[in-house]
Amino acid sequence: MIHIRRILYATDFSSYSNQAYFHAVSLAKAHQATLVIVYVYDPNQADLPSPPSGQSAVDYWREQLEQIRPLDDSIPVEHHLLIGEPATELVAFTRQHPFNLVVMGTHGRTGLDRLLLGSVAEQMLRESPCSVLVVKIPQSQR
Repeated sequence: MIHIRRILYATDFSSYSNQAYFHAVSLAKAHQATLVIVYVYDPNQADLPSPPSGQSAVDYWREQLEQIRPLDDSIPVEHHLLIGEPATELVAFTRQHPFNLVVMGTHGRTGLDRLLLGSVAEQMLRESPCSVLVVKIPQSQR
């Protein structure tokens, strides 16, 4: 039997990561595991929305992150905001903390898009010290 005690759910606030969230919550509940919710803020990413005036970007993203909570209060939750390049920071975080499973969404890019943009999910699959569940949105729902 597999023993899952700590699940890392990585989000980028996209519909792709939202799909993975439901899997992460369901697994946390089924295994009575702690759900660790992580967002990596990349200050070099140009297409991020601007925070409201007077609020720092880090504070804005921390506030957004901490709003993600399962409806079931019996699921223990931790929130962590990391800063840097998402794949690098997520791999380092999984190496520094004991996780049994990483759950994350994928945009499912292929070809030139993936080559130019890289794939956080792919790097996690290759370098994470624990199992990684990559969730994608079925084509019928895109």
